[in-house]
Amino acid sequence: MGDEDFSAIEAQRRQPSAALVVDASGVRAGGEFDHPIILSGSIVWHDRGVKAVVQRVESAWVDSTVDGVTDRVGSIGPGLMVLLGVTHSDDERTAARMADKIWNLRVMDDERGVMNESIADTTRSVLVVSQFTLYGDTSAGRRPSWIAAARPEVAEPLVQRVVTELERLGASVATGRFRTDMKVALVNDGPVTVVIEV
Repeated sequence: MGDEDFSAIEAQRRQPSAALVVDASGVRAGGEFDHPIILSGSIVWHDRGVKAVVQRVESAWVDSTVDGVTDRVGSIGPGLMVLLGVTHSDDERTAARMADKIWNLRVMDDERGVMNESIADTTRSVLVVSQFTLYGDTSAGRRPSWIAAARPEVAEPLVQRVVTELERLGASVATGRFRTDMKVALVNDGPVTVVIEV
C-alpha cells in the first residue's frame, strides 16, 4: 500500500459528520465527530470492538518494506496467525479481552485430532499483524469506506496491548511493522479460520 493510499484514507477519516456514537460506555448524540461510527442519514449499529481474523497455521511470516528495503520482521511455525483491527470504541480493556480470547481459543488439535485445545495448551506461537481493512464498509458502494477503523496513533498502542497481554499469558509473539507496506504469507492448517469480535 503506497503513500497515496494512506493519504486518501486519512482524508476520508478527517471528514466530520453529525453522528451518533454507540459503544460500551453508552450513547452520545449529535455534534461533529472526526470518526463517526453512525453517519448522518445511515443506520449502522456498531456494538463490538476489536476484530480479529484468526487462522491456524503450519507456518506464517510477514515481510515489511521501508524505503525500498524489505525485511522479514516476524515468523512462526505451527500456531495462530492473527489479523487484528481496532475501531474507535476500543480501549485497553477490549484489547486485553481479545488477547485472552485468542489465547484460550480451542482450535488446536488434541491427541485424537479433535479441535479441543488452545494455543495455551500447544505451541504458544502467535503472529499478530495489524489490519485496519477489517473495518472496511462496502454497504454504500464498491469502494470500501475506512471510517470505522481507528486512526494509526490510536490503533498502534492497542495492538501492542494485545501483543503484550499475549506475552504476559505465556505466548511467543511475532508481529508485523506498523504503518509499513507488508506482505503476509501462511500455510493454513485445516483450513481453520475464525473471526472474533470482543
